Amino acid sequence: MEQERPVRLERRLSAIMAADVAGYSRLMHHDEEATHSKLTSLLAEGVAPAISEHGGRIVKNTGDGFLAEFPSAVEAVRAAVQFQTRIRELTAADAEERRIAFRVGINVGDVIVEPHDVFGDGVNIAARLESIADPGGICISSSAYDHIRGKVGIEFANCGEQTFKNIDLPIQTYAALLDGLYPQRPVGAKVPRSPPRLSIVVLPFANLSGDPLQDYFVDGVTESLTTDLSRISGSLVIGRHTAYTYKGKPIDLKQIGRDLDVRYVLEGSVQRSGDRFRVNVQLVDTETGSHLWADRFDKPLADLFEMQDEIVSRLANALNAQLIAAEARRAERSLQPSALDFYFQGMALWNKSWTSPHLRQARSFFERALGLEPDNVEALVGIALVDAAMASTRNQS
Repeated sequence: MEQERPVRLERRLSAIMAADVAGYSRLMHHDEEATHSKLTSLLAEGVAPAISEHGGRIVKNTGDGFLAEFPSAVEAVRAAVQFQTRIRELTAADAEERRIAFRVGINVGDVIVEPHDVFGDGVNIAARLESIADPGGICISSSAYDHIRGKVGIEFANCGEQTFKNIDLPIQTYAALLDGLYPQRPVGAKVPRSPPRLSIVVLPFANLSGDPLQDYFVDGVTESLTTDLSRISGSLVIGRHTAYTYKGKPIDLKQIGRDLDVRYVLEGSVQRSGDRFRVNVQLVDTETGSHLWADRFDKPLADLFEMQDEIVSRLANALNAQLIAAEARRAERSLQPSALDFYFQGMALWNKSWTSPHLRQARSFFERALGLEPDNVEALVGIALVDAAMASTRNQS
């Protein structure tokens, strides 16, 4: 007798959208028939067309919401933005206490697929994300964000890691900034603590020459660089005595970030080969462990102090621009950007290039900083720099 083969489950990687109506029980208690009729109309006129247009399918209705599946995270987010915008238009005339608003969660995961349902952690995470979204808002996981970043025409705020019931690991979450509005932080959500801006430690550079006599030069580069970086406006640089406690030890850069409460670590090495010195450096984000920038400097052997000064000066100038760029990227994800966040974004554009579009964008960020802090000196200086550069460009043309 031939043994029956087990039924093979269909699995696929999908973008899962979970949505429900915020305050549905309250709305139904107030007026069941009117709420049901309005919800049915909104699903037909606003939701279903957007999902269909973007290649998705509604897997099932859940009474006060629905579950949908998309082959693309980009299309899932575009559909959500489209129907959230349409629903706001359709409900604009309704009294606020009777207005229907959807909360949307989107996740990308490997799910079990059936004709009228989908199962798995990918679905559960989407449902948990929907539960912390603002009414009228969209909350997505990092797995979805990685696919859609820079592709959907809207920005997302980093809401930090959230811990959900029956989900083993914390989920990094992002909320859509619809119409330029910043989402409210989910109730009960932990506020992610981050080290101070522009906080950095310069670890003792490694001497790769194999010559202990070169240690004084290597240590001199480290100490001078620490001093020069401390002159950057707003920077917090860990003192060299603390940094030198890590010399010659195996290091975990994330742990150093936690121990010293710094966002960035600069590490490097110096090597002498014949009549040339080579300095390698890399800037690391201590929260993620990712390498933000790396460079190499080669110099012919000359006066050691002159060479040390030149290397340190080039490094400090490059690092100033790289740290500002890193802070600007963080500011883009800020839930509630400050004047300093806008200043960093303006300076990052200023450092990028002096094209008219970049200068106009930089000025706009400085103006937004002044909108929050009218006496912000850095933003005022930024505007002066931009105006001078634009005037110079006009005169040259």
